[in-house]
Amino acid sequence: MALYPTHDQLQAFLDGPDDGPVTMINLLRFKERADPPLEHLTGAEATMLYSREMKTFVERHGATFVLAGTIDGQLIGEGGEGFGFVGIMRYPSRAAYIELAGDPEIAATIGKHREAGLESQWLFTVSELEP
Repeated sequence: MALYPTHDQLQAFLDGPDDGPVTMINLLRFKERADPPLEHLTGAEATMLYSREMKTFVERHGATFVLAGTIDGQLIGEGGEGFGFVGIMRYPSRAAYIELAGDPEIAATIGKHREAGLESQWLFTVSELEP
């Protein structure tokens, strides 16, 4: 289970098209209980502390929080039972996402909430098509 991209994944992202917006789709799995010092919270509660504050960082970097929600079922396919949350953000460019991801203020403040509550994350990049 992963919380961060591998070097190869990051390089593939950087090598992707950078001629417009990129949408990021997050699928999250939470720990049953958060790690100390947030062990009084569920993993979902700790991660939501991060998510709510992250919205401010996302918007500060010119991006948009498109959707955030709790996954309550799976209509097609199998294997997604462990996902608890989906978040969709749209960034003006891949460079804007990298700038956000590298913001030291995130690691120094709310990053600990993410790590305390998050079991794993799937992060997909989507290059949007014009209708």
